[in-house]
Amino acid sequence: MYIFSAISLLGGLALFLYGMRLMGNNLKESSSGTLKIVIGKITDNPLKAFVLGMIITAIIQSSTATIVITSGLVAAGVLSLDQSLGIIIGANVGTTITGQIIRLLDLNAESGSFLQFFQPSTLAPLALIIGIILIMGFKFKRADNIGNIAVGFGILFTGLMNMTSAVTAFSGSGMVDRLFENMGNNPVIGYLTGASIAFVLQSSSATIGMLQAFSQAGNIPFKVVYVVIVGVYLGDCVTTGIVCSIGAKADSKKVGMINILYNIAKTVLVLVTVTILYHTGIIDGLWNKVMRSGDIANANSIFNLVCAVVLLPVSKLIKNCADRIIKDDPTSKGKYADKVTALNPVFFRTPAIAFGGCYDVLTIMFNAAKENIDKAFLAIEAYDSDLVSQIHDEEENIDYLTDRVDKYLVQLAPYVSEDLHIRILKQYHKFVSEFEHLGDYADKMADAATTLHEERIEFSDTAKGEIELTKKLVGDILGYASKAFEKRDISAAYHIEPSVSVLQDLASTLHDNHLVRLREGQCTVRAGVIFSDILANIERIGKTCSNIGIATIARVSSEVDNRRHSYTSSIHQGKNEEYNKEYERVHKEYYDTLLTIDGETETVDV
Repeated sequence: MYIFSAISLLGGLALFLYGMRLMGNNLKESSSGTLKIVIGKITDNPLKAFVLGMIITAIIQSSTATIVITSGLVAAGVLSLDQSLGIIIGANVGTTITGQIIRLLDLNAESGSFLQFFQPSTLAPLALIIGIILIMGFKFKRADNIGNIAVGFGILFTGLMNMTSAVTAFSGSGMVDRLFENMGNNPVIGYLTGASIAFVLQSSSATIGMLQAFSQAGNIPFKVVYVVIVGVYLGDCVTTGIVCSIGAKADSKKVGMINILYNIAKTVLVLVTVTILYHTGIIDGLWNKVMRSGDIANANSIFNLVCAVVLLPVSKLIKNCADRIIKDDPTSKGKYADKVTALNPVFFRTPAIAFGGCYDVLTIMFNAAKENIDKAFLAIEAYDSDLVSQIHDEEENIDYLTDRVDKYLVQLAPYVSEDLHIRILKQYHKFVSEFEHLGDYADKMADAATTLHEERIEFSDTAKGEIELTKKLVGDILGYASKAFEKRDISAAYHIEPSVSVLQDLASTLHDNHLVRLREGQCTVRAGVIFSDILANIERIGKTCSNIGIATIARVSSEVDNRRHSYTSSIHQGKNEEYNKEYERVHKEYYDTLLTIDGETETVDV
């Protein structure tokens, strides 16, 4: 019964789509770390951009992914809209490689021939075997990625063979022939069929693959194939345009619109050219020719290549049309408004690139907080109202960035599944709050400087020297934290904890020194309260940097990630020799300097 063949057909389609997605996603996972860098280095040379777009799409097996990534990079300012033109056109050509792979269905090989290894019936199980061996038997870094690519390839061909087998059941009844004969008599139906299926499946490659599967079981003439193919162009580009527009800025939407306009132009060019060739009799021999899998793949590739050659030189006209259709966004306000464009939802399906955007914004947050801490120390040493205003204004900017990154990470979380990406997500969630805390502590120190100024309180030279000493140690700690975060320097991360322990010891000692001065009448109670408040915020800065260091180590070491409390407890109990040596070195350096400050500086009333 045909109903069972239909179920088998849909099951084969499901396998085909899943295999394509599994293979494509893992290809993106394994390459997207460098994808942004490669695309970002493209020049204004349209031909070079075209070749790059074609190669990237052929590798990751998805023109939609390439164009969506490009739209995000345009929105983030990494690429200009002009630079994206060649990539978009190249992506449309690169996606035809899938059809060329599927044409292996046409391969004829006698029993025992070497070519039999390249038939889908052999390739599919071989790819599945290789994939499962890699996933289950190897533990190197990219074993799972490569294994999933192989498994996806095997599932794709298994689904394709299942579709072909199911469609063959209809061939005896002539149903397939009648279906495509009707499309030949009414090209509009064929065009709309191709567009609708591509829109629903969200993949031009999958739709062309279905057409290739049907060609194995029925007689599909060229006059049907070409209208279905051009319909596919429209359906697929609309899907891409929608994805590019979700939560995106104007420039990102323009990339999707350029792709739509290019595909409309491509469709018109193919339809007009084929119609002229038909009516002049040039393709009479081709018009009713039965197309097989390889013929369909070739037609698709030729259409795309010829259209690329014709339309690439006039691509800026397409860009100008997109500019007129989609108006520019109003000018954004705020110091870092342009920086958060890197946090684009279009990157959710390529987490490596999404994390790259988060890293850029987190780096801005950390450096802003670090600079604020330096300014706060300066304000305590010599009050400057402009400096304090700068600290407060920058603190608002840090809060703004915190809110944007935090929301972006929450939205990104459902798309993260790889173990490394999960650890990065946890690390970045930690960094968001820690960097905000650093800004808060600088803000509070600026408030303390303002109180000193307004109440006309002045610290003694001894107290000033002690704060200067903590400033130097805090600078060292922030330097280690900067290397740990920005360069993922594990050595620097391990240096943070000993220095933070010395900072805590130093703060405790300075607090005791303050009590001595208070008892001896060398310090007022009010000055002492502010001094203690400054020390408390300095200690908190150290503790925050400690958290940054541990989060960096945890990203690399799953053992530390799972047992953070045990890790910190063990090193503070003297069980880590490297920690002990570094602690003793830093302790001696700063306490020797402290003896100089307390011993040689004359203390006066404050």
